Amino acid sequence: MSVLAVLARRELSLAWSRGGGALLAVGFFVAAAVMLPLALGPAPGRLAAVSGGFAWVVLALASLLSLDRMFERDFEDGALDLLALGPLPLEVVAAVKCFAQWTVSGAPLAAAAPIVAVSLGAKLASTPMIIAAAALGGLAFAFLGGAGAALALASRRGGVLIAVIVLPLLTPPVIFGGVAIENFTAGLPWTTPLSLLAAYALGCVALTPFAMAGACRNAQG
Repeated sequence: MSVLAVLARRELSLAWSRGGGALLAVGFFVAAAVMLPLALGPAPGRLAAVSGGFAWVVLALASLLSLDRMFERDFEDGALDLLALGPLPLEVVAAVKCFAQWTVSGAPLAAAAPIVAVSLGAKLASTPMIIAAAALGGLAFAFLGGAGAALALASRRGGVLIAVIVLPLLTPPVIFGGVAIENFTAGLPWTTPLSLLAAYALGCVALTPFAMAGACRNAQG
């Protein structure tokens, strides 16, 4: 088995055990959806009008729940030092961690997003767009969250610092994804916002591992 495969298997196991894995994120997502009718009232028209955007914003927040332990556990037990000295560059290690986080948390949230949106009144025809936007957005959320977790490494109140760093960076994908879902549902052009969301996600995948690796080296030093 290759070194990369061993690392991926390890990170998937850690991501699943970190903060409750997918169960916590999906549970938060569903709980927020249950509370929406209590706040807005049970009127189907009102719920349907905000269902897609609400599900998208809550998905972004749910993606942040277990990010604070992405690097912290390895930093505390010395595993991060061994990974830095291993055969794989630290940038690759950081990218694998983020992909594992997306697999364990982002993918289940993407699968749950259309169910939650439709249950709140969204059109069933919007399901493909919600899944596509949630999958791309979840990838961006995982890598941006990883960058925030690395920058907050070895600091007190790391969870709060991650939120301060990451939440402003989540604004573009939230806007792009929300517009893509709304336009798709309304029969308007949706390819441009979805393309912008995909470009943003790919940019995060390409650039944030360097920021994560630099932040980890700074914390180790």
